[in-house]
Amino acid sequence: MSRARQPPLVTGISPNEGISWTKVTIRGENLGTGPTDLIGLTICGHNCLLTAEWMSASKIVCRVGQAKNDKGDIIVTTKSGGKGTSTVSFKLLKPEKIGILDQSAVWVDEMNYYDMRTDRNKGIPPLSLRPANPLGIEIDKGRFPQKDLEALFPGMSADFTSENFSAAWYLIENHSTTRFVAINKQANKKNEGSLAYVKGGLSTFFEAQDALSAIHQKLEADGTEKVEGSMTQKLENVLNRASNTADTLFQEVLGRKDKADSTRNALNVLQRFKFLFNLPLNIERNIQKGDYDVVINDYEKAKSLFGKTEVQVFKKYYAEVETRIEALRELLLDKLLETPSTLHDQKRYIRYLSDLHAPGDPAWQCIGAQHQWILQLMHNCKESYVKEQKGKDIFLFYIPMVDLDSDVRPSPIGHLSQTASLKRGSSFQSGRDDAWRYKAPQQVIFVEKLTKLVVSQLPNFWKLWISYVNGSLFSETAEKSGQMERSKKNARQRQNDFKKMIQEVMHSLVKLIRGALLPFSLREGESRQYGGWEMKSELSGQWLTHVIQTVRLSSESLTALEIPNDMLQIIQDLILDLRVRCIMVTLQHTAEVFIYLCGIHLTCLPKANKSFAFQPSQFEQCIIHSLQSLKTVLDCKPGEASVFQQQKTQEDVCQLSIGIMQVFIDCLEQLSTKPDGDIDTAHLSVDVSSPDLFGSIHEDSSLSSEQRLLIALSNCRYLERHTFLNIAEHFEKHGFQGVEKITQVSMESLKELDQRLFETYIEFKADPIVGSLEPGIYAGYFDWKDCLVPAGVRNYLKEALVNIIAVHAEVFTISKDLVPRVMSRVVEAVSEELSRLMQCVSSFSKNGALQARLEICALRDTVAIYLTPESNSSFKQALEALPQLSSGTDKKLLEELLNKFKSSMHLQLTCFQASSSAMVKT
Repeated sequence: MSRARQPPLVTGISPNEGISWTKVTIRGENLGTGPTDLIGLTICGHNCLLTAEWMSASKIVCRVGQAKNDKGDIIVTTKSGGKGTSTVSFKLLKPEKIGILDQSAVWVDEMNYYDMRTDRNKGIPPLSLRPANPLGIEIDKGRFPQKDLEALFPGMSADFTSENFSAAWYLIENHSTTRFVAINKQANKKNEGSLAYVKGGLSTFFEAQDALSAIHQKLEADGTEKVEGSMTQKLENVLNRASNTADTLFQEVLGRKDKADSTRNALNVLQRFKFLFNLPLNIERNIQKGDYDVVINDYEKAKSLFGKTEVQVFKKYYAEVETRIEALRELLLDKLLETPSTLHDQKRYIRYLSDLHAPGDPAWQCIGAQHQWILQLMHNCKESYVKEQKGKDIFLFYIPMVDLDSDVRPSPIGHLSQTASLKRGSSFQSGRDDAWRYKAPQQVIFVEKLTKLVVSQLPNFWKLWISYVNGSLFSETAEKSGQMERSKKNARQRQNDFKKMIQEVMHSLVKLIRGALLPFSLREGESRQYGGWEMKSELSGQWLTHVIQTVRLSSESLTALEIPNDMLQIIQDLILDLRVRCIMVTLQHTAEVFIYLCGIHLTCLPKANKSFAFQPSQFEQCIIHSLQSLKTVLDCKPGEASVFQQQKTQEDVCQLSIGIMQVFIDCLEQLSTKPDGDIDTAHLSVDVSSPDLFGSIHEDSSLSSEQRLLIALSNCRYLERHTFLNIAEHFEKHGFQGVEKITQVSMESLKELDQRLFETYIEFKADPIVGSLEPGIYAGYFDWKDCLVPAGVRNYLKEALVNIIAVHAEVFTISKDLVPRVMSRVVEAVSEELSRLMQCVSSFSKNGALQARLEICALRDTVAIYLTPESNSSFKQALEALPQLSSGTDKKLLEELLNKFKSSMHLQLTCFQASSSAMVKT
């Protein structure tokens, strides 16, 4: 088993004190097995791992960071040995900073800082070192308007670092209310500070003064008195010749010395000003590396030192610097206008261009470029989806789904609608169908993509404008107040232009959606730019509901950006139009469902599918399902208006609702008159209020025309008393307008149908019975004037009663509630005909009168529970046409014969008893 390594131990550090970012060498034991083994290094509590360079197990080189403590240990942590200890400590010194206005006896370079990311020293730009208050007097902003100051000092600036600095402007803006005494006092303080600075270096000044005095005295002492005489003249000549000879001898040496001095001076100049001479090459290199901060700092320094120089060589090199800076401006502007780009990069390039004093307004240029780019993205999105739609050539046809799963009995409506929906390619997104996008129309996918594009791009565009307005594009702090003020001024001037940009984006978004979903709402000339879709069929209500939800979410996202509501109003108008259109389409498709399913267009389906559940309850269920699918559309979100606020919408919805009712009414009429072979009786219910009575009809038997009429009458009755009232309640529940009109018109149309069907049925049933009376009465050459004594009711009346009983049985089998109504009308028709026949007889014999009274009374007493005022009147007129019975014998015979008739046909006449049927007259 391998032995565990010892924890790291730091035994020395060189140097043992220094300021932040000082490079130190750490020595010790067990300092790691390699660079990857070193996982932690702290000096004075600060993590220095980022700058650490592992040299060996006993040596590490790093830089001291911004430590938390003035003095602390050096702790090394490794994977192999864990956290170590230290026997030495490091002392952190605070660096002394000298401002650009502070006095110093020596030349002080600009303060450097260490960049941990690039492992290099970077100079702080001069602008960042300027004091906030150069005069040292409390700043008191005056109330002079900025515009007046700009007019008073044209072309000048209050920024004391600017080339066009105006002291008068600075004093008026910052010290307009300061008294002169305070300014004079502050100036005296500065003079006292200078005097104290001189006193502190007095010895240095004295030494310099002594050196200058000694030189002066020596020059005076070397003066030579004039010596007369030849000897002196000779000596002078000798000295001259000696001097000339010396000059000749040392000319070459002195020339080399002068040349060396010149070269030395040139080298000194190059060494002293090497920053400027190397700057063009350094700018090129830093641009290639992307270190634009370094380039800007160097440029600011060169501009402050050599911007106004008169030295030709300096001018030449500074011109090279300006050429490269101009190229950098163009490069940064290209990067700024390049798309796509992040907000962070845009801000960075704008600040670079601002620091480089780029002409124009790069921030506004960036905003304009982003605006055009967003518009181009939107139109490209439309063009791509239009081309894709034409390439696929999808044929969309819709029959809405009718979900009737809540019905216990199998629903052919749900079966047919779902089958049609699958065959015709129309579907709606649900939580159970993850592949809905493959079934969705191109317009729906396009709207989702378009809104997602706008919601993803517009926030950065809006934030860029906000940063432009508040000036944070140029500085996160307030250190560049001049640029921030200029930015705010420009933003105020261009506020209307930006508002037009936002409105253009919103208009493009809305018109592109209208071109895809509501092309009829575009003005003439806009269809080519915003439309171009192949509208083979209109989108269904379900897809429109999905689109409305998508647009609503997009509107909420844009509202969260605090965009003014007047700019977003156009989206609310679009949502309102989509909601209205969704309601119209849903109601139209609901009517189409009934037309499709009720058999008006049954020839479009195979013969095996020709079936229809002839039930008002399922009609009601379809309506409720359609209204429930519109719930999210009808509900108003914050800021939305009601879909029924416009009178035209109310009228259109009312007419469509009436149309749906009328469609079902027409279906009842059509299906009640179809030939026998066109209807599958296996799916027909007889009486929805009494479904158990339907068992008497075999599933395989075909229905007669009279039975279909009765079924239709039964359903009309149920529609009037239940279905239409329930539907009206649901209309009111969902906020529909004009419900009373819908109900009234539907009821009137239903009653007209009911009356037509009823008259048709009575015609089918009553006319044969009425037509058989006259031939039956006079069968066998019967004559009222010459007949035998009555022996009972004749057969023609019994046959008529049997036929009436058959009608009763048929009606009772279909719907017992229709029995009183039908029987009353049949009895009216028979009694009216019987009355007419009696009144047409010229004369009766005694036996004839007794026979006629017997038959009239037998019929009247038998159908007594179905007598109406009209039938009672007919029977009364028939009896009045007969001679009155004069003897009691005739009356007794009449009574006996009536009792005999009732007794002999007791079983047949049971259906006419009051206990067999509820007496409901309608």
